[in-house]
Amino acid sequence: MAVIAIYSVKGGVGKTTLAANLAWCSAATSCRRTLLWDLDPAGGAGFLLGVDTGGAGKGAGQIFADGEPDRLIRRTAWDRLDLLPADESLRDLDALFATLGKRKRLAKLTAALAGRYERIILDCPPVLGEVAGQILRATDLLVLPLPPSPLSTRAQGTVAAAIRQRTKRAPPVLPVLSMLDRRRALHREIAAEHPDWPAIPLASAVEQCAVHRQPVGAFAPGTSATSAFNQLWTRVERELSA
Repeated sequence: MAVIAIYSVKGGVGKTTLAANLAWCSAATSCRRTLLWDLDPAGGAGFLLGVDTGGAGKGAGQIFADGEPDRLIRRTAWDRLDLLPADESLRDLDALFATLGKRKRLAKLTAALAGRYERIILDCPPVLGEVAGQILRATDLLVLPLPPSPLSTRAQGTVAAAIRQRTKRAPPVLPVLSMLDRRRALHREIAAEHPDWPAIPLASAVEQCAVHRQPVGAFAPGTSATSAFNQLWTRVERELSA
């Protein structure tokens, strides 16, 4: 079992879309038993997978105290792909971790799920603090979406500093250029500066995920966006086996 965290220190970078599509690639392309664990109180992952989480209540934070994530796990429309949905209680997660005093609580919960899942993908909130520390300690690979902007280098540095401060075992980091529009000169320049970074295009099919409430590979399998997500997932698997 491997844990892949989709993490950013800021919102609006395509993080949840990336998480949902990579989870679908894991289940549908690699045929791996996959759990998408939504740690972002906005709850976007469930929406993108078409799962009605309206009756989930306020238990998403409580599972860190009682150690029983199974009671919230939902099936999705796709074989081998399950969802652990978010809710508003996750807004208080930093305070809960401070009360529990257990620095590897998330790591222990993901390890307990290893018998059921081969891949656990975390859709992370854009935060630092102890929540970030818990994520870093549990993660085998951190996928870092970065829009093609000079600020991306700054964001990458912030994440690197957070890793140094919060964990002795630094997980490998895979930067990904998100929302890449090759019609723009700046985007082309930044992509040229980082030829080894995978890229997800700024494409209509990606935006339509929120309309169809499906990963792009499920409703537009022949598009360049689907190809980009598949290539990224192949890179993720390669990084995990390195």
